[in-house]
Amino acid sequence: MLEEVFKAAKAASLEVALLSDDKRSDILRKVSDRILQKQDEILKANMEDLSKMDRENPLYDRLMLTPERLKGIADSMKEVAELPVPTGRILEDRTMPNGLRLRKISVPFGLIGMIYEARPNVTYDVFALCLRSGNACVLKGGKDADASNRKGVEIIREVLGEEGLDKNACTLLPATHEATGEMLTANGLVDLVIPRGSRRLIDFVRDNAKVPCIETGAGVVNCYVDGESDSQMAAKIVMNAKTRRVSVCNALDCLIINENKLNDLPEICEGLAGKNVEILADPKSYSALEGKYPANLLARSTEDDYGTEFMAYRMSIKTVSGLEEALEHIRINGSGHSESIVTTNQTHAEDFQKKVDAACVYVNAPTSFTDGGEFGLGAEIGISTQKLGARGPMGLCELNTYKWLINGNGQTRK
Repeated sequence: MLEEVFKAAKAASLEVALLSDDKRSDILRKVSDRILQKQDEILKANMEDLSKMDRENPLYDRLMLTPERLKGIADSMKEVAELPVPTGRILEDRTMPNGLRLRKISVPFGLIGMIYEARPNVTYDVFALCLRSGNACVLKGGKDADASNRKGVEIIREVLGEEGLDKNACTLLPATHEATGEMLTANGLVDLVIPRGSRRLIDFVRDNAKVPCIETGAGVVNCYVDGESDSQMAAKIVMNAKTRRVSVCNALDCLIINENKLNDLPEICEGLAGKNVEILADPKSYSALEGKYPANLLARSTEDDYGTEFMAYRMSIKTVSGLEEALEHIRINGSGHSESIVTTNQTHAEDFQKKVDAACVYVNAPTSFTDGGEFGLGAEIGISTQKLGARGPMGLCELNTYKWLINGNGQTRK
C-alpha cells in the first residue's frame, strides 16, 4: 500500500543528489532556524507523546524534548551544514597499461530508510545527514514519538517546499508494524535500511529485510578496572559511563573488577549511590560492598544480568582474576558496541585494545564518548555494531557508497 510513497521518495532522491553543496547547506541552516522559531509547537507535540508514557519507562528520557535539547538539535544541524560533503570524492585514480583510466568516486546511496523508536531527535539528525550526503530519507518512527516526529517532518517539508525542493525528500511513514514490513521489502526503491533502537527491533530488521541493512544501536557495555589502576580515575569513569544518560546505547551495563581491587570497590561505586544506581553483584563484589553501599540498592546477580542492556539506573558487577578472564567475559557477554579498560599498565592497555572485538575500545576513558558528535562527525545516523561496511558512529561518509568511472579511447578487450 506504500509503494507509491516509496516511488515518490525515490524520485526525490535523484533531485537531492544533484543539489549543489551550497544549496544543501542553506536548506539545513533554514531548518535549524525554523526549529527554534517553532519550538513551542514542537514541545507541545512532544508533551502529547510524553503524556502517554510512564515516567519510570527507561525510554521516557529518550522521548523527552526540552528547549535545551532543541537548541542542541538546531546547533548540530548547522554543524552538519558546514561539514565537508562526502560525495564526489576521488577514492582511487589510475590508468591501466592499455590506457583505460579508472576512477573510484563516492556517491550517495539514494533513498535511505530509517527505523527508530522513541527518539524524536533522530528525525532531525537523519534528515540533516541524508541531505548533506546527497540522499533522500524515508522515516519510520515508533508510535511513542509519533506526534513529535510528525511535527518535525512537517517543519522540514515546509522548508523544502519553500526552497523549491521535492518535499518527498523527507517522508514519514505511519507508525505501524505494517509500514516497517513494507519498507523492509521495498526492493528497487529503498537502497539502504538502518534500524536504531532495541535489540528486538534490530533482530527483526535483520531477519526480515530484503533490502540491504546496517545493524546499529543495541549495546551491552562493559568497563574493566584492572588490578593496576587508579581507583579515583576508575570512579570518575564508571560514574560518567553509567549515569550521564542511562537510556542510551553507550551507557555502562557491567563493571568488571579485578579481585585485587575489591578493597577499592566501595570507593569506585560511592558516587553511584547518590544516583540511586541498583547494583547486581557477584559473591565477591557483594561481600566487598555489603555494609558500604545502600542495602536497598545492592542485590546478588544472576548469569542473565551479564548480557543485559539495562537502559536504567542498574548495573552488574563481575569479579575476575585478571585481564584474560575479563576479555573472556566481554567476548561472551558483550555486543560489539563499546568496551573500556581502566589501567596504568601500558601492556594491558595495548592487549585490551588489540583483543577486544568491538566497534569502539577505550583506555582510561568512559564509553559515553561513543557518539557521532563527540567523534567530530557533527551528528550520527547510528552506531554500527557489524563488521561489513560501516562500524561505530556513522556520519556523512558512511552514507555514501562508490562507483567506478572508466574512460577510454577506443580500446577493446582481447
